[in-house]
This record gives sequence, C-alpha cells and structure tokens, in this order.
Amino acid sequence: MGRWLLPCSSHSVFFTVFNPYLGSLPLLSFRLSTWDDQKLFVVNDSSLQMVKEIIPINDGSSSQEAVARDAEMVRNNKKLINDDGSSRKTVNGIIIEDSLIVNDTSNSQEIATAADAAAMDEKTELRCNIMGRSEFCEMKGDIRIDGNSSTAFIVSSETDILTAENTSWSIRPYARKEALGEKDFARKWSVKPVTSRLDIARCTRNHSVPAILFSAGGYSGNFFPCYIIIPLYSTARTLNREVQFLMTDRKPWWIAKFKTLFEALSRYEIIDIDDRHDVHCFHSLTIGLKGRNNKELSIDSSTSPYSMKDFRKFLRSWYSLKKITAAIIRDGDKRKPRLLIIPRKRSRSFTNVGEIAQLAESLSYQDLQKIINSCDVLIFMGHGAGLTNIVFLPENAILIQVVPFGMLEWASRASFEDPAKDMNIRYLDYKIKVEESTLIQQYPADHEVLRDPSAIGKQGWVAFRSIYLDKQNVTLDVERFRPTLVKALQLLHQ
Repeated sequence: MGRWLLPCSSHSVFFTVFNPYLGSLPLLSFRLSTWDDQKLFVVNDSSLQMVKEIIPINDGSSSQEAVARDAEMVRNNKKLINDDGSSRKTVNGIIIEDSLIVNDTSNSQEIATAADAAAMDEKTELRCNIMGRSEFCEMKGDIRIDGNSSTAFIVSSETDILTAENTSWSIRPYARKEALGEKDFARKWSVKPVTSRLDIARCTRNHSVPAILFSAGGYSGNFFPCYIIIPLYSTARTLNREVQFLMTDRKPWWIAKFKTLFEALSRYEIIDIDDRHDVHCFHSLTIGLKGRNNKELSIDSSTSPYSMKDFRKFLRSWYSLKKITAAIIRDGDKRKPRLLIIPRKRSRSFTNVGEIAQLAESLSYQDLQKIINSCDVLIFMGHGAGLTNIVFLPENAILIQVVPFGMLEWASRASFEDPAKDMNIRYLDYKIKVEESTLIQQYPADHEVLRDPSAIGKQGWVAFRSIYLDKQNVTLDVERFRPTLVKALQLLHQ
C-alpha cells in the first residue's frame, strides 16, 4: 500500500493504492510532495530510518521467485514513473534524485566459501544523504576502503543486485560543503556497491571497530569547531571512543594542534586513508560527518542525539574544567569577576588593549586570565578566532563582541549571538563608530568605504572582506565602551 501526493493546479490530491501481491516485500513507506518545479520524488518515512533490526517475513516462496517479482516491480515502476528522460534512477520503486536511503536487508542464498560465510550472514545496510550542508553515507556489511581509487566498496549478495547494479555515489566527506571555495580542496570519494568479492582488492588490514571517514580539507583553521570538530563529535560520540578515524586530505599540523580532542573521541591513532598501499576492511562505516544544520556552532538534533550543551559538558569533563557556572556577584561581595580579552595579531585587532584592561580593572574586574573556563566575561573582536573559545566558557558567562565597522551585524549575529544563546551564554555587543576604525586613516572622509559599506558589498564578498575584515583595526573609545562593561557587571549580579 502506498500513499501518494500529486500536484493538481493549486491543490493537492491524496489517494491510496493497494497492490494485491502478498509476498515478501521490503518495508517501505512512500510519501510524495511537490516542489516549486512540480517534479515528483519519493522520501522514505523517517520511522524507517530508525529501524535497527530486520524482521523477516516468510510466506513460503523461494528467494528466486522473490527476485523475479522484485525485478518485475522495478521494470514496471520504470515504465510508469521514470520515463521522462531525466538522470533519475529507480531502485525498488523509489525515484532517486538528490538523496537516497536504502535498507538492503534481504537474505542471500548465494553459495559462499568458508572464508566468506560470516560476512555473507551479515545483513547489508546502506543509507546515503547527499542533500543539505553536509554529505554522508552510513553502511554495514563487508566494506572495503581503497585509498588508491578513493572508493568505499560494500559487497552485496545476489538478491541485493536490484539495488546495487550500476549504482554509486560521489561525495565529499567535508562537513561544510557550501563553504568550499575555488581554492579550497576536499577530495571526492565514491561509495560503490558490488556483487562479488572477486571484483575488488583483498583486505590488507582488517578492523574490528566501526570507522568514520572525514576530510580535513577545505577551511579547517580557527573555525574548527564549526567545520569539523562539532560534526565529528555528533557523529562519533555514541561509539564511546570505540571508533577508528580515517582522515582524507590529512594535515599533520592540524592533527597535532587538536590531538587532545581527537583522543577524547577515539582511542585509536588516526589513519591517513589517502595512503595508497592498503585496503582497509570494516563491518561498519560512516563516510562524511553528520549533525550540521543552518546555524553556526550548533548540532542538528534530527541526525544526532546530542546538543551543544552535551558538547560543552563533554569538553569540561575531558579537560577537567572545574568551573561550571559563571560567578554571581552579591552586593558587598569582595570577589572580582574574571575578564578575558582575546587580542588579534593581524587584522581587526585592538590598538589600545592596555586602556581596555585599565578600564576593566577600574570597574573591579580581575587581571586577565589565560584559562577561558575560569572567566566570567569574554571580550573579542567580531568574526574572529574568539568563536572557537566560547565553547569553554562556564554556564551563564557573558560574551561581549566588538563588531567592526562595515555592516557586519548579520555575520556577528549568525556566528556568535545565536550560538551563545543555545549554549546558555549571555551575549552583549558593542558596535564601533567609524571614528574608532583605523579605516579613517586609509581613506578620505568622503570615500564610499566610509560613507556606504553596502556599495562595497555589491562588489562581492572578496572585495568586502579585503577591506572590512583584513584591513581594519579598532581603537576602542573606552568611555563609550564603559556602559557595555557596566551592563555585564549588572548581569553578573542577577
């Protein structure tokens, strides 16, 4: 039985089709909807994706008969649905366009060798999602990863041939594919079902734990929590460190810099999967990272059981950070809250950090601290490396963002304000005036850079960034900034 939705003028029409066939069928739930281009596509009901066990249905028919019937279903569906000449594929009656979920669970009657018997008994599962901001495939079965061809093979039985034949997926296992520029490189990998172990290379290294294959390419610098670490956490955390990380586009300096975080998520050394000498074999593999959504510094709850609060608890536990909540200052309390200023060495740096520190001290803030978790207030320049540090702040800490000149409020809100609220961190911002920007020393007062930043924005992101992010520093007006620090102190008294 299927439930169908078809476009019909400005209305939608539902109807139900009953198929008289009572044999063994895959457990599928079809739901079609309309898009702007009025094309039809099929999405598996989300409940199917949560199925962890396969319940066999035995109607007494032979597997050969089932194969013949399934083949006839595919042929019939191709005639009815997939005759428009497009590049869409039909698998078990499902139209494949931008995404695919395949639960490949049928039992094979293929006669296997003794060496392959255990693998043949294992049910094959393959789920791929190539939509949204990240791409990933999850698979279980006989999986072989060949770095020489950048391909992950999964061996399917004869019954599985209906879903496996002439089908493969090409994905970049990078958690932020929309941020890849022309100069950013992230290797493409293929996911390829095959029907015979004779078609692929033999295993040279066998592994007993699940694997996660991800890319360290693209942009993986200061924004590492957004781009890689947080998606890696949401993908790997359920495995409780019993997981093998496979890194493509490996960067040794990057691994060294964040080694502690990798050790927190896996007890095994990272494997450079681009090494072309080995064929690594696993029984479970996730290629690509899950958990990305449209918000920065956040986790997609639809693909992960974890949240950003869980991620922060995880960091506090692993790093043995003792401070859970920011200080609450009572009237007459002699304690002083701790304030940290994060200076930048190049663009968008404070030119008068000393004055800012003196102002903080005059308002009863303690000396600057190096350990972020011990701080109650964090000040940083907008759209910078400070983003990577707020995850270590205690609950109810206060984040003060100094927003540079040039209509950067939208980026500041998306990158810092919204994530801070999700992490139970209080947020304040200070928008500088043009007089506080060093751009006034580089351009005449009537130049459009100072008069109309939107005109520069129309020239494209590269032109906008080169001026307002790369060439601008800030001389903070401490008297104008004073009310912002006073407001932070008031919040700590609440």
